[in-house]
Amino acid sequence: MAGSSSDVTVLDAAPSLASLYARAALTSRGRGGDLPDTQLARHGVTVDRDHLAAYTRVCRMPLSDVLPATYPHMLTFPLQMALMTDRAFPLATVGLVHVRNRIEVLRAVRADESLDLEVWAERFASHPRGATVDLCARVSAQGQEVWRSRSTYLSRGAKAPAGAPEADVDVAVGVLERPAATWRVPDDAGRRYAKVSGDVNPIHLSGLTAKALGFKRAIAHGMWVKARVLGGLAGRLPDTFAVDVAFRKPLFLPSTVTLSTAGVAGGWDVAVRNAGSGTEHLVGTVRPL
Repeated sequence: MAGSSSDVTVLDAAPSLASLYARAALTSRGRGGDLPDTQLARHGVTVDRDHLAAYTRVCRMPLSDVLPATYPHMLTFPLQMALMTDRAFPLATVGLVHVRNRIEVLRAVRADESLDLEVWAERFASHPRGATVDLCARVSAQGQEVWRSRSTYLSRGAKAPAGAPEADVDVAVGVLERPAATWRVPDDAGRRYAKVSGDVNPIHLSGLTAKALGFKRAIAHGMWVKARVLGGLAGRLPDTFAVDVAFRKPLFLPSTVTLSTAGVAGGWDVAVRNAGSGTEHLVGTVRPL
């Protein structure tokens, strides 16, 4: 993963996600073309300890001086949203579905470090249900890359440019039959995560707003589910690792789900499923780097 663009815009502060979602609703028509050759960046970003504590509470993760693997996503996501809601971005942000997320922790990132953030878009790909695009992020400390991610979003009904590659949205795991834990996910889980993440996409906030966008009930944030999985593996993760997950069927709120795990190759295979129907919401792998 490498951002090769020379068009870099450095922002002084994180964009307001509420404002960006409002912009997304107003600028959803008239999109098209190829991906913009643009990077957005912030320099010298520091972590708010109160926010980190609130995040770990909502995601059931231990609080320590080392950032959880998913926490830098909180820092880079507003930049990704700013990129996606710009008129130059070819896909309408409203209706984009997060279908895969890969994070690589290249070394432990301390909560007191000054961080530089970069985001860009790449790999406009063809999918049987539309088109996908990857939003990439990189976090550096003292000039050294310490964390990176790739978030793949599906735009249903969209069309990728001629000659585009095929989308790669699946993650292969072994057989995972025995649940290691059962979670009761309350109906306000989306609102609670939105409060700390700023991700106020209406599909997560209430049944009413979710139905307006085609879902029968509100659904949990995929990145919250991923963080809960890593919280369940706390103390059993490699020092440096990649955690790669596919978001399959929506996790409707409220629900009862199970987490299944299996130790594989120094890491883990994981799956989150509905406790009654067995519907898979997330499957993924954790592998040492």
